[in-house]
Parts: sequence; structure tokens; C-alpha cells
Amino acid sequence: MRKSIDGLAALVELEMELSPALEAIFVFCNRGRDKIKLLYWERNGFVVWYKRLEKQRFQWLRDADFVYQLRTGRDLNQLLDGLNIWSQKPHRSIQFDSVT
Repeated sequence: MRKSIDGLAALVELEMELSPALEAIFVFCNRGRDKIKLLYWERNGFVVWYKRLEKQRFQWLRDADFVYQLRTGRDLNQLLDGLNIWSQKPHRSIQFDSVT
């Protein structure tokens, strides 16, 4: 958790082999899973957001790397709310032609 913008951007570019300027939020979590950093590109510069939990832990894959790319704002909200975004299974989608 000592890395700042340049270090986090380098991890995205070198370890994930992605551009840190993608329209994505990159999430970094410490070993104790009580601290989280978000990195994202906004128009003309990087933004870093940091959160430290006082008593609880973030749900994080134990065997995963320290970096995860969120795909949606919903994923981010669920992660920050303490939900396990990797094991949650949503309701199956259904399709129908008429309601009557």
C-alpha cells in the first residue's frame, strides 16, 4: 500500500499488460484486506482513492493477485459495501414476449 499514482499505474501497465488510461477502475488491496486503493484516469489525469476499514475486511480472493479490474459501478459499490463480487451469482435472466 505504499505505492502512489506512478507505482499503481506501472503495476497496471506491466503486470496486467493494460493501459492505465482505460475507462476502468483498478483496485488494489493490501494483505490484511482492510485497505483499498482505486486508480482511474479522468479526462486529463489520474485519480487515486483510498479507504481504510477500522474493524472489518474487504471481500477479496485469497489466491488472486493484488490487482483487480472492476467492470461496472455496481461491482465497485458491492465491493465497498463488503459483498463478495466474485462468488455472488445473480438471478437468471428471463425473456418473454408478453405479460398476458
